[in-house]
Amino acid sequence: MNLDLDGNVALVTASSSGLGFASAQALAEEGANVTICGRDEERLAAAREEIAETAAGGVLAVETDITDPDDVSRLVGETVEEFGGLDHLVTSAGGPPSTTFLETSEQDWYQAYDLLVMSVVWTIEEAHPHLLDSEYGTIACITSRTVREVADGLLLSNAVRRGVIGLVKTISREFAPEIRANAVLPGTIETPRIEELVEVRVDRGTYDDYEEGLADLATEIPMNRIGEPRELGEVVAFLSSPRASFVNGVEVPIDGGLLRS
Repeated sequence: MNLDLDGNVALVTASSSGLGFASAQALAEEGANVTICGRDEERLAAAREEIAETAAGGVLAVETDITDPDDVSRLVGETVEEFGGLDHLVTSAGGPPSTTFLETSEQDWYQAYDLLVMSVVWTIEEAHPHLLDSEYGTIACITSRTVREVADGLLLSNAVRRGVIGLVKTISREFAPEIRANAVLPGTIETPRIEELVEVRVDRGTYDDYEEGLADLATEIPMNRIGEPRELGEVVAFLSSPRASFVNGVEVPIDGGLLRS
């Protein structure tokens, strides 16, 4: 399917790896000019090079800490300066540490809120006037299936990410019809985040090794396998495109049927 994204401009946060990277790559291959960002300079440069190999548009990489509102402002500004505008915003963020309630400090809560919620708020605030000027303005927020069903050991993700869902649903009404806003809810997809969570469980003795952990996670999924990042990225590209022009204010699980709700 041609998604009619040629020449559009997309900004994807936390996109030097994982789901953000997969989303940026899918958008770039559909013809959009894409800005990616991350905190690790070397990893960001490698990500830009890999996306550029198959991109049909330009690729800009901006070193950014999305928990710093000044950095976020600079990120949006450099995107608009490079490409002349902004049509599509995709927000993503690495997950907070795996923890339980009694292990979590007050500072952990504040840091998780800045990472998972305020980074989205700051980016939307900066992007809004440019999206409003666009013929195609869209926002897609990558969250987690934990906004529907909690996962053991992921207290901060379970509790804090839900704020993004309330935000998306609200702005999907406030910003329409000029700007569409949707959320995607990844399930178990093999990203550095999932690798980290499995390794934590290996260290705790839940699994003997990484392969056993992945195999165990797959047994919970009706599709009987772990998802691939690109499977989410292509849904994000679709939601950003005119092909999804009447899709607004929805939460799309991409989890192989894992959610029961």
